[in-house]
Amino acid sequence: MPLGSADLQAIALTLRLATATTAILLLLATPLAWWLAHARGRWAAVVGAVVALPLVLPPTVLGFYLLVVFGPQGWGGQLTQALGLGLLPFTFGGLLVASVLYSLPFAVQPLQHAFEAVGRRPLELAATLRARPLDAFLTVAVPLARPGFLTAAILSFAHTVGEFGVVLMIGGNIPQQTRVVSTQIYGHVEALEYAQAHWLAGGMLAFSFAVLLGVSLLARRPARIGA
Repeated sequence: MPLGSADLQAIALTLRLATATTAILLLLATPLAWWLAHARGRWAAVVGAVVALPLVLPPTVLGFYLLVVFGPQGWGGQLTQALGLGLLPFTFGGLLVASVLYSLPFAVQPLQHAFEAVGRRPLELAATLRARPLDAFLTVAVPLARPGFLTAAILSFAHTVGEFGVVLMIGGNIPQQTRVVSTQIYGHVEALEYAQAHWLAGGMLAFSFAVLLGVSLLARRPARIGA
C-alpha cells in the first residue's frame, strides 16, 4: 500500500485540524470582517494590518512568539494553566490556536471584500421594513455575501492543510497528536523515504490545484450572472 498507517493518521489529523480551524475562523472572522468593511480611521487601519501580518511574516516567527506567549513563563501559558488547561505548546489545542491565528487573513479578507461589495444600502432598506439589525444582517447581508463565505472557508481550510513552519514550531512532530501531512512529508524526506513523500506531496499538489480552481470558478460566477 502506498500510504502507511502513520500517513493515514497524519491525513486524518490534518483534516480534523483544518475542519476545526475553518469553523472557528468563520465565527471569529465574520464580525471582524464586517467591522473592517465599514470602519474608517486609524484603528481600522491598525487592526487590518494586524490581521494581515501572517501574510508577510515567516511562519517560524509567528510560531516562535506563540511558543514564548504560551510557554510556562508567558502570560498566555500562565492563563491557560490558571484555567486548568495546562500548557498549549506541543498539543492539538496549541496547534489549533496557532492555525486560527496563522490562517486569519485568509478568512477575514474575502469576507471583508464581500461585505464591502454588499454595502449598507440593503440593510438600510431592511431597516425601513422594521427589521432588527441582527435580523437584517443574517437575512440580507449574509446571503448576499455568500461567495465571500465560500471563498473564506475554502482558503482557510486549504491554508491550514498546507501549514508547516508554525505547525513544527508550536506543535512539534508527535505521532497521533500533532503530526500532520506537511510534517509527515518532512519526516519521510529526512528518512530518505522519497516514494512515500511523493504520494503525500502529490496529493497535496492535486488538492491545492483543486482549491485554486474552485476559488477561480467562484470568482467568475458574479460576472456570468451580470452578463
